[in-house]
Amino acid sequence: MKTYAAQIQVETRGKGTYCLTGEVERVLKDSGVRQGTVTVFVKHTSASLVLMENADPTARRDLEEFFERLVPEDTEYFIHTYEGPDDMPSHIRMALTRSSEVIPVIRGTMALGTWQGIYLFEHRRAPHVRNCVVMVMGEE
Repeated sequence: MKTYAAQIQVETRGKGTYCLTGEVERVLKDSGVRQGTVTVFVKHTSASLVLMENADPTARRDLEEFFERLVPEDTEYFIHTYEGPDDMPSHIRMALTRSSEVIPVIRGTMALGTWQGIYLFEHRRAPHVRNCVVMVMGEE
């Protein structure tokens, strides 16, 4: 079994979803793996990963708005606010989503559904550089 790892960086412009599908596809292609899995892991506690609708951006906007309402900023009982009012909400939003995703690889292609894409979900207002590890395992 072959393993291949790479890191990708995502420069965010603040809160929102940022497509990683193309970068992960490039890592998969570089790996030479034809059958196996690709795992994507975000190395942060205030950003997460989601598999989401990739055709209509309003689906992602609705997801973002849902999380704004589910975990609002300036919640009076939050103690962890050292980095501002979006500090604790960003950690909760990350905990409610995922820090990694595993996608099957079949014939050298990720087996995503027709309308699925891999997205980094930035939970902080300010721009950040986010680091993700992509690990590919399988057979050539």
